[in-house]
Amino acid sequence: MQSNEIRQKYLKFFEKRGHTIIPSASLVPENDPSVLFNTAGMQPLVPYLLGEKHPAGTRLVDVQKCVRTGDIEEVGDNRHLTFFEMLGNWSLGDYFKKESIQWSFEFLTDKVDGLGLDINRIYVTVFEGDENAPRDNEAAEIWKKYLPEGRIYFLPAKNNWWSAGENGPCGPDTEIFYDPNEQAIGDMTHDQFVKADDEGRVVEIWNNVFMEYQKKDGKVVGKLAQHNVDTGMGLERITMVSQKVKTVFDTDLFQSVLFEIKKLAQNYNEKSARVIADHVRAATFLISDGVTPSNTDQGYILRRLLRRAVRCIDQMGLVHENNTDRSNLAYFSEIIVRQNAIAYPNLATEADKIFKEIEAEEEKFRKTLVTGLKEFEKIIIGPASGIYDAEISNEEINQQLGKQLENMPPKIPGIIAFRLFTTFGFPIELTIEIAKEKGMIVDTDGFDREFKKHQELSRAGAEQKFKGGLASTGEQEIKYHTATHLLNAALRQVLGPDVHQKGSNITAERLRFDFSYPEKLSDEQKKKVEDYVNGVIALRLPVTCKEMKVDEAKASGAEGVFTDKYDALVKVYTVGPDDDHYSKEICGGPHVANTGELGRFKIQKEEASSAGVRRIKAVLE
Repeated sequence: MQSNEIRQKYLKFFEKRGHTIIPSASLVPENDPSVLFNTAGMQPLVPYLLGEKHPAGTRLVDVQKCVRTGDIEEVGDNRHLTFFEMLGNWSLGDYFKKESIQWSFEFLTDKVDGLGLDINRIYVTVFEGDENAPRDNEAAEIWKKYLPEGRIYFLPAKNNWWSAGENGPCGPDTEIFYDPNEQAIGDMTHDQFVKADDEGRVVEIWNNVFMEYQKKDGKVVGKLAQHNVDTGMGLERITMVSQKVKTVFDTDLFQSVLFEIKKLAQNYNEKSARVIADHVRAATFLISDGVTPSNTDQGYILRRLLRRAVRCIDQMGLVHENNTDRSNLAYFSEIIVRQNAIAYPNLATEADKIFKEIEAEEEKFRKTLVTGLKEFEKIIIGPASGIYDAEISNEEINQQLGKQLENMPPKIPGIIAFRLFTTFGFPIELTIEIAKEKGMIVDTDGFDREFKKHQELSRAGAEQKFKGGLASTGEQEIKYHTATHLLNAALRQVLGPDVHQKGSNITAERLRFDFSYPEKLSDEQKKKVEDYVNGVIALRLPVTCKEMKVDEAKASGAEGVFTDKYDALVKVYTVGPDDDHYSKEICGGPHVANTGELGRFKIQKEEASSAGVRRIKAVLE
């Protein structure tokens, strides 16, 4: 069964059971400054899990695009990916454990409407109970209708309890595992199952979370008024199980790209090939959702992925014989677009942009590599370049280079390796490889220390992005959210209708807004933008919200990203009278009730974000 068929079977299965199919949200979260990317299926649905009414009803099903960046260096092994798709079905105060477990089992085992998996290879875990909540006997009893008791295991909260953090919804979950081995393991004791899980001999394929409790200051304080079901099943992993292959890279999701990589490689390396396949796949989807390479936030991750892929291409000596005018990275991206365009139509509509961005970044990195290699030679010959002066003097660097044990190769200090990484985009693997060629080694421990320090600063600057999924929205963030709509309208008024939002980030202190425009704004243009926004604020206009279908929203003149939204309703926020509005946008909210609540709008900075994209930082005084 091919991955496209699995995707469609899943959506149709739950549609037949009263669920509305909703589209995947963008990889870039809307109205959530707490995280760079959507990292789980539940993330775009947070407001509705907290009790807000969803326009599509109380039963939902989707396939959500996700990116997780914590394991980029691990990609290339048997299981780590940066981009993946999460199949999810949702009950918002509707059905609960009985239906959720029944339908999960039926989808996995039904030979017509489902995947037809072997019942004898399925195992499940449920919550064993603790001081916060009792043992989940209810879920276990339901499972006994479908599986022998010997394949149902009670595990502690670290395995079978989901929480949004110290405050918010939480509850027990049941996890479904599958035995993919050629010879089935069969029934296992509790300890044997735990060992099999640790060793990867059984694979977790589905997680059903039962949100029925409320947590406050780290303690469960009672039950929620609305009980929700939140499920998640990775498409890549369930495809691996269905196709009876050993890794996700052996599925049809990756085989087309890997086949071409192997065909073009002079020195084929399996891990490097997997890195290219994963990173180009992630980059393709990120660019289709409006991300462009840069040195900050989402753009920095995209740049890192593409540059790592370029390095792997060079390591394998990929020859340029792909019978197109495209670079190899763009050629591989073209394969990914063709394979996924039916499920994600915006890949096709954004295809030219995707390929141009990838080729431009590859060309830029190759130029950077030349400059960086010259800098590397300076370090070896000495004295070291002045780019390090702010952190460590040339004298200190040369002292560190000289402090070597006898009969040991010279060591490049970690801080230099880190500066090569941050200034020239040199992956640490590249620095190690070049150093080896020169008879040197790299202080990788020192590099790791610098890198961790950088990560800690980044996390602090991003205000601890995404702790479990439920980001709070304070009063000031709500004000900045509305001000962002007014800024968007002002830019289109002053600069022209071709201006469109390319990204935003909101904190309690300021707003940041990226928009399409080819050149720097003049002081006069910035003044006009400020005057427009402050003029609308001074009018003390009402901000109203209506639910309508996408086609209606588009026809009404609403701004927004009009991707494939099926027939679901969307929220349209309007500033001012509907027939003579100042701003009208598709948005998830929330917003102030009246523009008079905002205060005075002031642009602090206007700068380039990436090619063809400008960035404004502004405050409300």
